[in-house]
Amino acid sequence: MAKSPETEHPVKALGWAATDNSGTFSPFNFSRRATGERDVQFRVLYCGVCHSDLHMVKNEWGVTLYPIVPGHEIVGIVTEVGSKVEKVKVGDKVGVGVLVGSCRQCDQCSNDLENYCYKQILTYGAPYLDGTITRGGYSDTDEHFIIRWPENFPLDAGAPLLCAGITTYSPLKYFGLDKPGLRVGVNGLGGLGHVAVKFAKAFGTKVTVISTSLAKKEEAIQHLGVDEFVVSTDPQQMQAAVGTLDGIIDTVSAPHPVVPLLSLLKPHGKLIVVGLPDKPLQLPAFPLIQGRKTVAGSGIGGLKETQEMIDFAAKNNIVADVEVIPIDYINTAMDRLDVKYRFVIDVEKSLKPQ
Repeated sequence: MAKSPETEHPVKALGWAATDNSGTFSPFNFSRRATGERDVQFRVLYCGVCHSDLHMVKNEWGVTLYPIVPGHEIVGIVTEVGSKVEKVKVGDKVGVGVLVGSCRQCDQCSNDLENYCYKQILTYGAPYLDGTITRGGYSDTDEHFIIRWPENFPLDAGAPLLCAGITTYSPLKYFGLDKPGLRVGVNGLGGLGHVAVKFAKAFGTKVTVISTSLAKKEEAIQHLGVDEFVVSTDPQQMQAAVGTLDGIIDTVSAPHPVVPLLSLLKPHGKLIVVGLPDKPLQLPAFPLIQGRKTVAGSGIGGLKETQEMIDFAAKNNIVADVEVIPIDYINTAMDRLDVKYRFVIDVEKSLKPQ
């Protein structure tokens, strides 16, 4: 008979879990494995709340294994390292993003693209090497999947970059949208979108935010420094922006039309999808052929690129705009993911035995 989550490993742990697709969280006792020779165990200080956490706890993608402890924007301080760990030492600040494992042997892994490995292991809700299920904030992981934290870089506002940051940094770099003077669009100004704007501006591009909400215009221009703001529901504004953009990072996770976005691209322009709507995109062929346009997707990034992104962010003072919350606020937070722009849980101060 299978052991319970509380007894399957020797080290006792506490989190907050959803046990069914209502998505309601409550305190949850589980266990974690003893620190192996290449493992790093750390005390979790902060953990960001990502929109994909909401998709997962409600099983909107049909892959959730309950009970589920979300959280893949995790930062903290190393408390124990295995005998063969060389990357970090006790007392170092570190982070863990979306991945805690991969096959380490395929072409993708060999090219620092663990995020596209067919045997990748997600930080939560996935079978680990020993057959047990990973839990968010599961704080012992192979050193290869640890991100070294830059000195004096804030842990709370930096935590969301482990998902939102690499999710937007990677496509900007890979698709060549990081060149000064290019015109880059960001569709959606939320947790992903506001970070995409910050990276695109740091690369020296001209940034246009595309949003359904006029109410975000002042914030986008005055606070984030965007160059143009287009309300996608305003036909006149959309028409004025036709053919002006070299590329668009589409961060929207709700179902939305993509054909209007394609019209904003110059010939050879690229629409890069990083949001995860729960319904298929509607994409006729003609708008692609007319102008030799590209629609592509991008998912997070490899470990090497994630470290590069964190170092770039620290050098350029890029952090997420966050609202720090106690963990017992998580059910309310999940109902209002319209926060500007990312919730971050203060795990150390608020996660207490019930």
